[in-house]
Amino acid sequence: MKIVLLGYMASGKSTIGRILAEKLQISFIDLDAYIEEKEKMSVSDVFKEKGEIYFRKQEHVYLKELLDKKEDFVLSLGGGTPCYAGNMNVLLSYDDVTSIYLKTSIQTIMERLVNEKSQRPLVARLNEDELAEFIAKHLFERSYYYNQATHKLVVDNKDVNETVEDLQVILS
Repeated sequence: MKIVLLGYMASGKSTIGRILAEKLQISFIDLDAYIEEKEKMSVSDVFKEKGEIYFRKQEHVYLKELLDKKEDFVLSLGGGTPCYAGNMNVLLSYDDVTSIYLKTSIQTIMERLVNEKSQRPLVARLNEDELAEFIAKHLFERSYYYNQATHKLVVDNKDVNETVEDLQVILS
């Protein structure tokens, strides 16, 4: 089984994915880290040097490459991955893929991003009001794709371990 975690930035995809993979004794893969390894540069640099269109094309190629692998794993996607290049349809076309939307409120995302803004190029320059508007707009645009996931799990007001336990129940 391949478990794919999707959702907005700061929804906990990577943190939760690592712990879930450990509990299930399977590999964890972060799609952005995989892209960085393949491209031999950071995602930010790929965006800067080659542009978003190039990045989205490569993201699609690497996603399919991973999904075609035979082994089981937990995969965390970038926040935008499901929304481009038919990636959500690709995820849904695999019988051995279970996709899970980690649904997070604007308020929770903002609380999590406050301390991480400098590491997040998309939001680093935004003040609190701009950040709330930016997140709300993106969530509105992306929710169509996110909501196509096999399962949805609201992760507000939950610690990581509680979320992982909930995911294990969903997967059993």
